[in-house]
Amino acid sequence: MSTEELPKNPRSLFDRLLDQISKFSMIFCGIALVFMTVIFGWLVFGRYVLNSTPTWVEQVSLLLVVYIGFIGAAVGVHRKTHLGVAVFWEMSPEPLRRIFDFLSYSILGAFGLTMVIYGYKLTLFKWDTDIPLLRISEGWRSLPIMLSGVFVLLASIGHLIHFFKRTNRK
Repeated sequence: MSTEELPKNPRSLFDRLLDQISKFSMIFCGIALVFMTVIFGWLVFGRYVLNSTPTWVEQVSLLLVVYIGFIGAAVGVHRKTHLGVAVFWEMSPEPLRRIFDFLSYSILGAFGLTMVIYGYKLTLFKWDTDIPLLRISEGWRSLPIMLSGVFVLLASIGHLIHFFKRTNRK
């Protein structure tokens, strides 16, 4: 394939990888939300129709909420839909906006790295304890902190790569 046949702005392998992780994460979160809805339906049915409340539903839903929250937030960092205050950014001139962008991506990357390190330590610490009623490791509750941290770190690196590519073109 000659260079003339290549697209003008090919997406890098890293960008495509991040997009695939994001897509998989959103599918996972969607399935988890549907599953949580179904088990709460079972909870209501069991409590009011069968007079037998399934006690495991609360623990499973707490576990799912942690995964949905952390994984969903990491996707928000990748897609730039995370919660942020843009008032100062919008009021600032372009050179100052660039500084804000760099600081934002750098701080998010450092936060992601912190989540990886301390999420890993917390998961190891909690692995020998069981979640009540579920009989699975308590480490499964802290694992999404580490996984989310990895994705936040990778997304921040991707944003910084694009930041520097734009800087070098000018």
